[in-house]
Amino acid sequence: MSDILIRPFEPGDEPGITDVILPIQREEFGIAITAQDQPDLTDIAGFYQTGKGEFWVAVKDGRIVGTISLKDIGNNEAALRKMFVAADVRGTEYGVAARLLETLLAHASHVGLTAILLGTTDKFLAAHRFYEKNGFSEVTPAELPLSFPRMAVDSKFYRLALAA
Repeated sequence: MSDILIRPFEPGDEPGITDVILPIQREEFGIAITAQDQPDLTDIAGFYQTGKGEFWVAVKDGRIVGTISLKDIGNNEAALRKMFVAADVRGTEYGVAARLLETLLAHASHVGLTAILLGTTDKFLAAHRFYEKNGFSEVTPAELPLSFPRMAVDSKFYRLALAA
């Protein structure tokens, strides 16, 4: 396995997180979004690390190369957000996405979550395959709880039921 560490967010990680997320959103997928459009990225502790939520980073050679988070939305449910892996560490050789999701699911189980929901765009085809392979089922927007934090760019939604 690779020399990649998965750990919770720490203050000071913000620049590295933005450096991973923005190029993927803007350059790979052509989404016209800025860091200012994502205020959660400047208050990760206040936005994600509350209730049963958390935010993790994958670090390789001192550089953040991946992110994933859970946003507590109440009722023992959480939204999976900000799952991004830098292009140079994608794939099974590194297993970054799988390890990030594994860490998130272990946390979700530990804190007693019963469901994880997520929204994504039609463009993230590899992400759709990844979520489906890992047990997520597509749901309609009408099936989302009112507390689900829907993003303007999201057009496809998934749910993973967890053992209570």
